[in-house]
Amino acid sequence: MATAVDILGLIAARGTRRPARLYPALDVLFAQLALSRGADEALRTEDRIWDAWMHHPHDAAARALDLATTDIAARRYDIAETRLTLLLRSDPGYAEAWHKRATLYYLLGRDDECLADIRRTLELEPRHFGAMLHFAEILLAGERGQQPSADVRFACFAALRLHPHLERARQLFHTP
Repeated sequence: MATAVDILGLIAARGTRRPARLYPALDVLFAQLALSRGADEALRTEDRIWDAWMHHPHDAAARALDLATTDIAARRYDIAETRLTLLLRSDPGYAEAWHKRATLYYLLGRDDECLADIRRTLELEPRHFGAMLHFAEILLAGERGQQPSADVRFACFAALRLHPHLERARQLFHTP
């Protein structure tokens, strides 16, 4: 079972770890994102990062992830979970499939499973700002209306180091 401490450790070590799958274009895109001057430029670069994360060298795997994403948006959660679980059995190194399933579990309130999949996402892709933000949101929900804890703020800080225009992370990080 993934714990918050495990995930915080992965986030803290993000700068010393390399992604499991190397997409050279991602290094360039992350450099562009860090230096982006405005929200529009950052959004265009972010979209390209998401496209790279969604990419898979096998068309069938990429298509399965696309279909699962559509299923989640249409609230066909059982179908999405089946697709993602089968996809992850065939390719456990596909970080974005782990993240999509974490998102599904988040929507279903299955926090322990969500945290396990966030952990796996960050093991495979240490720069996954979306997973960091989902982690912060889960922690925040457990705080029941209190000010964001140091752990929430740390996860948001790390996400902002990667994506300085991530508005939700900025809100949580700058909350007094």
